[in-house]
Amino acid sequence: YEVNVRNYTPEGTFRAFEAHLPRLAKMGVVIVWLMPIHPIGEVGRKGSLGSPYAVQDYYGVNSEFGTLDDLKHLVQTAHDLGLKVILDWVDNHTSRDNALIAEHPDWYQHDAAGALVPPVADWTDVVAFDYANRELRQYMTDALCYWVREADIDGYRCDVAGLVPTDFWDEARPALDAIKPVFMLAEWDELYPSGGLSWEEFNSDTHLLEKAFNMTFGLRLHYLLDHIAEGKADLGDIDTYLAAEREKYPPSVYLMHFTSNHDVNSWDGTEYERLGPLALPFAVLTALLPGMPMLYSGQEAALHKRLEFFERDTIDWQDFPLQDFYTKLLQLKKRHPALRNGDPASRFQRLSGPAGLYGFIREKNGSAVLVLVNATAEPLELPGQKTAINPQKGLFDVFSGEQLTLAQPKART
Repeated sequence: YEVNVRNYTPEGTFRAFEAHLPRLAKMGVVIVWLMPIHPIGEVGRKGSLGSPYAVQDYYGVNSEFGTLDDLKHLVQTAHDLGLKVILDWVDNHTSRDNALIAEHPDWYQHDAAGALVPPVADWTDVVAFDYANRELRQYMTDALCYWVREADIDGYRCDVAGLVPTDFWDEARPALDAIKPVFMLAEWDELYPSGGLSWEEFNSDTHLLEKAFNMTFGLRLHYLLDHIAEGKADLGDIDTYLAAEREKYPPSVYLMHFTSNHDVNSWDGTEYERLGPLALPFAVLTALLPGMPMLYSGQEAALHKRLEFFERDTIDWQDFPLQDFYTKLLQLKKRHPALRNGDPASRFQRLSGPAGLYGFIREKNGSAVLVLVNATAEPLELPGQKTAINPQKGLFDVFSGEQLTLAQPKART
């Protein structure tokens, strides 16, 4: 569950967000991902508050959100509720007024004229590190270890992780695990290296999941679902994606799937803008296909607006129209043995059906989950076929609570 601390509450603080933790735990959230919590650079700042990804001090806490003690209290409260907390970590670049620029100019990339360069032309508020420098690598490893020791966090979501040399991550991971076992999430997708973006620095041969990371972004599936909603692809292309995933990764590996996040919401649009009537059906797919589902701040409130990225833009929490919907999905994912991440013993069976219907079964040890997604506005029927479902046990509709049998003539979608 990704948390935009700035816009989550009217106060925009750690303490104010902390009050939502019991609700998130009841929803079935397991990991809370906090967007960057560090002070934000002022030189070249975008908007009045700036991008949280323009880090001014890796050892500091953004006073906009509170204090280090406030962060520690949030983490302890989360742990008491059985939740894990990971921090968003920006390892590839810093703000233009980070003290490291003056102290260690050789840690940064420079152009032919000797000027600092951004990692991407449009990222004018940041400048790129040069990881050929061993001292930089040690500094960043020490900084990563600091927050695990000091705040007892449980890992990191690493921004544009593939732009940082893989061997750095491979070196840093053992140092973190020596403190406590951590969870590492890479913002990257080796199946779709560009992630829908255009710059050439992306490298598909990164092997981030071999040693350093537990999970990467499923960007290819994300953009594929957008294309299906736009009519540029069809549901059958999901099978091609899953086949590529199975070919590239061993069964124990899994990717993170989502219909929104901070980048998508602010720059591409809400799931309702991009996916239209398929927003919730595709939320079911991202939750129940092999992989780990992720929600962004406000999705359970049916957030219909793009949140400002460089300003305060508070989410309206007066109502939670999709709280029950996401709770049922996440609790099913959390509790059903056939849906566990990276379990080679879990079987995936694709079901045949008419165009507009995507169906599959995930089964383990005789217990199965049947998923049917109707991407049309009309009722569809699922043709008879041999499945892993025991007809003597029947079916239980997760959303309605209704008991069903396979003898019923209409497919439930």
